[in-house]
Amino acid sequence: MFVYQDKDEDFKDEAEELPDLEWLEELSQDNESDDDLVAEQADVKDITYDEAARMFKLRRNLDQLDSFQRQKECAFLKAREDLNLLHERIQNLQEQRDVLEHEIERQEAAENNMALYRLRAQHKNLCAALQKEVEMETHTSNELRQQELELSEVGLQVEKFSMLRQEVQEEERVFKVFKAQKAAKRLQQERKNNQTLQQKIVHLKKKQADKMEKEAGVCQKKMEQVHTNQNIAAKYLKETVRRIWKQEAVKEQQRKEALEKRIQAVKRLKSNIEANQENLRVRQSKAKANDLKKERQQNQLKEALQAQGFNSTKHMFQQKQDEEIKRKQEEFKERQKAKRVEIVDKILLEEQALKSRKAQQAPPPKPRTGHSTLSPGRIREKLLRYLDCTPPTCADRDATLRSVSVSSGSSSESQYQESTIQKGTLNLSLPDSLEEPEFCGLWDQNYKFPLNEKRVLAATVLKQEQTKPAATSPKLSITSKKLEKKLKGPSFSSKPEVILFKDFEVGETYKKKVILTNISYLTNHCKLLGISAQLQDFILINFRPPGPLSTGMSCEMHVTFHPSVNEEVEGEVLFATAAGRYSVPVRCTIKRCDLEVDSQFIDFGLHVVGQTISRTITLTNKGALATYFSLETTIPISENHQLSTSTCQGTFTQPVSTITHEDLTKSSTSVATREPQKMDQVSDRSTVSQKCQQESQLLAADPKASEMRASSSMDAQIEENMSDPCDITIGNVREGEIGPFESIKLELIFSPTVPGEVKLDLYIMFSDPTSNPIPIQVKGEGVGLPVWVLEPNIDLKICMFDRLYQDVLTLQSSTSAALKLTFDLCPEMRKHIEILPRTGFLQAQSSFTAHLKFVPRQSLSQDASKYFDSATGVLEVPMTVQVAGQVHPVIYTIQAIVTSSDLKFDQLELDFGYCSIYQSVKSSVRLTNMSLLPQEFGFVAIPECVEVQPNDGFGTLLPQETLEIDVIFSASKAKEYHFQLSCKSGINRVFPLACRAMGVCPPLELSHYLVQFGPTAVGDNSTALLYLTYSQTGQKLPKQPVCAEGRLFSFTPSRDSSFKISPAAGRLLPGERCLIQVTFRPKLEDEDIKEEAQRLLLKAKQLTEEQKLLEDEMKKASTVDGKGRKLSKSSKLSDKTVSPIESPPPDNIEAGSQKFEEARTSLLHSFTPSYREYTISCFVSDGDPPEEDRQVQPTWSPLNTLYLKLQCPVVQPPLVVVSNNIRHYALEFQQVAVGERVIKKVAVQNISEESLELKSSLLDIYGPFSLLNSLRVISPGDKHILVLAFCPMLERTFCETLEVCCPKMTLALTLRGEGVFPAITCSHSGGVLDFGCVREKESISHVLKLENSSDVAVGFKALLYSLLPSKTQGADEKVSVLMGGYTDSNIQPVVGTQNYNGLSVFSVVPVEGSIAARQSQDVVVTFHPDHSSVNYSDRLTIELANKSELCALDLKGAASSHNTYLQGGDPLRVPVESLLPPLITSPLYPAVQSGDMENTVLVTLRASYNMGTIRPAVRELTVGSIRTSKKGCEFNWDNLASLQQKGFSVEPGKGYVEAGSKRAIALTWTPQSGHKPNEVVQMCVALTVKGDELKVYSVTFMALVSTSVD
Repeated sequence: MFVYQDKDEDFKDEAEELPDLEWLEELSQDNESDDDLVAEQADVKDITYDEAARMFKLRRNLDQLDSFQRQKECAFLKAREDLNLLHERIQNLQEQRDVLEHEIERQEAAENNMALYRLRAQHKNLCAALQKEVEMETHTSNELRQQELELSEVGLQVEKFSMLRQEVQEEERVFKVFKAQKAAKRLQQERKNNQTLQQKIVHLKKKQADKMEKEAGVCQKKMEQVHTNQNIAAKYLKETVRRIWKQEAVKEQQRKEALEKRIQAVKRLKSNIEANQENLRVRQSKAKANDLKKERQQNQLKEALQAQGFNSTKHMFQQKQDEEIKRKQEEFKERQKAKRVEIVDKILLEEQALKSRKAQQAPPPKPRTGHSTLSPGRIREKLLRYLDCTPPTCADRDATLRSVSVSSGSSSESQYQESTIQKGTLNLSLPDSLEEPEFCGLWDQNYKFPLNEKRVLAATVLKQEQTKPAATSPKLSITSKKLEKKLKGPSFSSKPEVILFKDFEVGETYKKKVILTNISYLTNHCKLLGISAQLQDFILINFRPPGPLSTGMSCEMHVTFHPSVNEEVEGEVLFATAAGRYSVPVRCTIKRCDLEVDSQFIDFGLHVVGQTISRTITLTNKGALATYFSLETTIPISENHQLSTSTCQGTFTQPVSTITHEDLTKSSTSVATREPQKMDQVSDRSTVSQKCQQESQLLAADPKASEMRASSSMDAQIEENMSDPCDITIGNVREGEIGPFESIKLELIFSPTVPGEVKLDLYIMFSDPTSNPIPIQVKGEGVGLPVWVLEPNIDLKICMFDRLYQDVLTLQSSTSAALKLTFDLCPEMRKHIEILPRTGFLQAQSSFTAHLKFVPRQSLSQDASKYFDSATGVLEVPMTVQVAGQVHPVIYTIQAIVTSSDLKFDQLELDFGYCSIYQSVKSSVRLTNMSLLPQEFGFVAIPECVEVQPNDGFGTLLPQETLEIDVIFSASKAKEYHFQLSCKSGINRVFPLACRAMGVCPPLELSHYLVQFGPTAVGDNSTALLYLTYSQTGQKLPKQPVCAEGRLFSFTPSRDSSFKISPAAGRLLPGERCLIQVTFRPKLEDEDIKEEAQRLLLKAKQLTEEQKLLEDEMKKASTVDGKGRKLSKSSKLSDKTVSPIESPPPDNIEAGSQKFEEARTSLLHSFTPSYREYTISCFVSDGDPPEEDRQVQPTWSPLNTLYLKLQCPVVQPPLVVVSNNIRHYALEFQQVAVGERVIKKVAVQNISEESLELKSSLLDIYGPFSLLNSLRVISPGDKHILVLAFCPMLERTFCETLEVCCPKMTLALTLRGEGVFPAITCSHSGGVLDFGCVREKESISHVLKLENSSDVAVGFKALLYSLLPSKTQGADEKVSVLMGGYTDSNIQPVVGTQNYNGLSVFSVVPVEGSIAARQSQDVVVTFHPDHSSVNYSDRLTIELANKSELCALDLKGAASSHNTYLQGGDPLRVPVESLLPPLITSPLYPAVQSGDMENTVLVTLRASYNMGTIRPAVRELTVGSIRTSKKGCEFNWDNLASLQQKGFSVEPGKGYVEAGSKRAIALTWTPQSGHKPNEVVQMCVALTVKGDELKVYSVTFMALVSTSVD
């Protein structure tokens, strides 16, 4: 809520938020300072700052309250409107509900269930919507009441502050009156100030005119002087140019010579590099050969061990273990030696520390003449011998002797040697010390100690101690325990601290007095030990030992220096004190030059051409040596630099291979004997040579770059020397001698002859080799005429015709008088160029600005052909400015490139042709920018039916750029269109383009003219449905015929087979519509796959070739030994003679081959997303064909054509097929026999980066195809195997589609197969297959030939009844046999007698198999009995893979223990035998009984009696000989006469049977007359069969007459 604030609040805190803050501040100032304003405003009450602030705050709060009231009113009105709308909507919904309820009642009466379902669903939705609206109405009414309540409260607040509002309005009126009076007074004051200012301006103008008149006269005089100076400058300019040309010619000759030298150096370096590379190749080849040799030896050792029967792997492993153990033992020994060395070092360090402590505590001992004291080298040797049991090597002995010889020279050098030995032992390990280097270096030379202080002092001390007896005082033997305080640093101080003999001369004598002061805390003594060795020839010390000195006491020492050599000498004087040794440095320096100048940079500043000015520099020599100097403009090349370059080139020319061991030793000895100064020079030369080497390498790498670099450096030098050296000259003193501590002034003169900046680099050269040249840089600038143009070349850049371009022309004056200027303009350019003003005055020491206007007209090429090139558009106009009193005008040039501003269309008129009202037509036009400047363009005032792309017709054209503009026309009505497109440029030029089109209305209409497929993977498909409708409600043109008949339509087939339209053609009647299905299935093109296959083949061939080359090189390297150079040459030749690999042409790669599929998989793995667009035309006829001849094609008008656009994005498939047995996503099972089952596997791989969950579509449950395994989730890069089976049951072709689905695609696999009935025949038609009789434990075989005359392979199985797991073991046959009796020979079981060993007596090979198309298969049936029996039998059934029976054979056979057998007669025992031998089953019967049983034959003869006639009975017995026997057998009947008497006849009575054959014996019984019908005739006869043994059969004949036998 709005709350009014109290009047007494502080208004000043919110003064910043008030709108008239400036008025409030002025008001407060006036109230404080302006008392007159109060008197003039007597009629208006005075307004204070607080009152005004209060007024504005009240007005702001009242405005906020009014705004709040208006907001509440708007909210109230809006809520009321919403409530009214809800009332209307509820009323409409109630009316719709009543109508639906009435319709539901009507449909219930009509019993229309479909409509009832639809109406009830609508009624339900309507009731739900009505309920929502009622709830919204309740909510809105509550909100309305709330808004009305708030509005009432705000109204009360407004009425509450009505009195305050009137008060504020009155205060505002008074404030406005006060503000107007204040403004009037300000206006009056401003007018007075303006009059005063005008008077001042007039006075100033008068003074300025007088001043300009005076300056004009002065300027005239200066112009005359300038003209004179110009003539003088021109004279000197010619001489300067002539001299510059000569210098350039000389420098060019020098540059060529330097370049030639560099080229020669680069060539030599290149030859050296080639030689080094050749040597490196030889070493590499040798290393390879050695590796191959080792590997070959290892392989030969393995083969030898294997040949001897040893385990090569074990032997090699043991050998490696032995080597490893040896290596570890050597490492252990080395570690032991290293530890011993460390122990020795520690002992030596401890001894050294002990000695140093003793030396500090006691005075130096007296030297001994004997050799009782061991040197550190001997101590070290003894320790090593003690710690190591092995004797020392020769190298150790040499090192020991060397150290002994060095240490025995003087006892004073022992301390230095011990420290050097310790450092060497710390930095060198034992193995490094034992190894001998390849080249001898500094370590082989006699070591010379550097000239340091310790060595020389030690020698001096040694001499003094040998000459003087050691006298020790008891006062000096003070131990460290008695010292209460210790001093850090030396115990004595010298004054001066350094004994310096500066700037000495040879032959003179110099003396110095040195005071030594005891600065320690105790009484100390000072004893002179000696001086450095290098000082002994020049320095004489006069020092008397003072004895004990207390703290602060001092003594004197006199030093006399008599130099005899002009060389610097350094050393020190050594003293012995109670606290240790103390030394005073001595330094003797020769005379030197110390040269400097007061300034190395001289700037002459700006000077007019012709003037002369001089500057002076001071050269000072602060040293004591005089030298000669010379002032030069260039610095000569020093000898050191020449030496470095020569040595650099020398090092390049010397090959690496020529460096021998002797050279290295010589170089090492020379380096060891050099002095420190020479070593520094050598190091400097080495750095220079390294730089030269780097430069030469760069030159060798790129000769062109070296030439460019050389030329650029020479050009830079020429440009540096192009400045005129005559403008800056040297005074009279150019060279001379400067003495010690002397100064000389050098004069430099600057006299400019040409305007511009001049620079000169000078060098002060000295004859003293130790003094470096001093560079001095001189700079000056010459100024030209007193009046000049700041920018003499006015470049207007690129300009367009008929456009205004402006620039400023500024002239500068350096004179002290005003000058009149006149701007000249040539007549040819008066139409195009204008200068304002044409005349003006240039004030003294100031500038003048003129305004230049340039408007190039189209007639510029005609008006100013002399200045303007129409071909290139370049304009260059020389202009002049006439200056009063100046002979030469000021010249400046105006330059510009003038170009056209045209935009050009490649077509004058754009014809869209016939455009359907349902679609848009795109036409392209090319827009060219004819200008040299970028131009913005835009198509404006475009009709509603036109769209311009890209960027909606706006853009920028670069110079001379052509842009293709797409104009899209969409006809809204069927009429003729004529319109014009306007293209405006950035300078508001309009370029029209005429357009025309003809809008047509096709009779057929598509529901969608644009089909946008989603991202489709390769191998997947996307489908879109749309409708083609024939409606006659559209608009027609006069040319379009009106047809009430049907119309034909046809979609044009596309060359790309990625999509399919179904139906592609058809006929529609008026009012009908047809469903069109568009299927997009992206696939890879065969050409791309063949190219990828070609690339893969080429890559594989390259790999094989590289492997072959590598193998050949390895073989050559192994055969060649010591001929590295020949090998490298041959390798080069081999590299050059390698023929390029020819890839097979893509046409030779067949589609569907293995290479083709591998290439397809490779492309899918590297597939990149793409986007494709297709436009399909649908042609529509004008009607049906004529009824007279339906074969005649109807007319197809282009006005009726429809266009369908397809947008097809293609992405990489996440799932691909990687099996080789699938072609074009189709799995071919080929022809399969009906009933057989063929299984094939298909592998799919996940090539995406996410896991895929696979699912499959359902196959026909009654169809032949089936998926045998389940699908699972595939991780990225994994594969999954699909196991598919095909089992046809009918003779026809089958085809189904299996869809393997994942979240991102569906992979459709087409399954095809053909069922074929097998045509198999067997060589045996069926029935009984009798093997005859064989000898027991022998076998006989029979071959059955199965022939397949069909076109498919057929599988089969050979089943024996005895081996079937489901057979009943012949129980029914056994029962039938037992029930039927023995006399009925026709009853036989399926499975007869079997072998005792448990194996089947009959065997079949093969048991199962497959017969190829148009091929045959042999099935071998073998009979192999293991005991004698005549009841062997079985049943063989051959079944095909579809469970159909090809044939069934009853197998029979008999076995005998001899080579003869007798068959026939009646069975005397059960045909089914036990598998147990007779010996076990009947142990109580003797074996003879069983033999008798076998030799007994019963023959029953039954004669038939019918109709009074008797038919004789006939039987047969067969005598046979087994095939494996060597000879046949004979048989003979006994007592045939008795048989004949009873009516029996036997034919033949005897005979011979050959081996492997059999013979039948016919037995006939004819009843004799008088035979009784029921009488049985019986007789027993012996039949003798003689084979390998004699066998007698007892044949019993039983004969009777039967009336029941046929």
